[in-house]
Parts: sequence; C-alpha cells; structure tokens
Amino acid sequence: MAEEMSRAQQLMGDIAPKLAELTDDVLFGDVWARPGLSPRDRSLITVAALIALNRTDQLRSHLGVGIQNGLTEDELVEVITHLAFYAGWPVAVGAVGVLREVTR
Repeated sequence: MAEEMSRAQQLMGDIAPKLAELTDDVLFGDVWARPGLSPRDRSLITVAALIALNRTDQLRSHLGVGIQNGLTEDELVEVITHLAFYAGWPVAVGAVGVLREVTR
C-alpha cells in the first residue's frame, strides 16, 4: 500500500519537491515538534502571524490546524478582533471571511 502524501507534498511536491520535503521534515517534523510550546500555542501564534501578514492562503489551512489543536471558533474570533487594532481593520475583516469559510 502506498504511503499517503502529506499536505505539503499535495500542494507543491510536484513542482517544488525540496520545499515540500523541508516543510514536512524541518517545519512540521522539527519546529512544530519542539517541546517549548504546545501545538495549540503554536497554532495560536501562527494564526496571529498569518492574519497580521495578510497571508490568507496559509491562514485557511492553519485555522483548520488550530481547530484540530484545540482552538475554538470563539478564541479565533477574539484573536482577529484583537489584531484589528494592531494589524489593521482590512486584514481582520479578511480573516473573518476566511474563518467563516473554514468553519461553515
């Protein structure tokens, strides 16, 4: 039976196999596995950074990961609301739309 492809392999493995490999091995295999922060905390930080940087493509998947890691929709809405004042109203409004797509 063939091994299931990772999300990174699915998204970019055909055109950027080394980037997909580094994503799997270094980012998720090492950085996300470090003991200093819980997966839930890492998700909260990652979601906040992606909102602030207006990276909606990556935000979409990381909102799902965050929910899997224990973040609630209410907490994610609170993060978005808080960031409206620090990262800007337009990025917060955009993040609400992405969250709606992910949770509905």
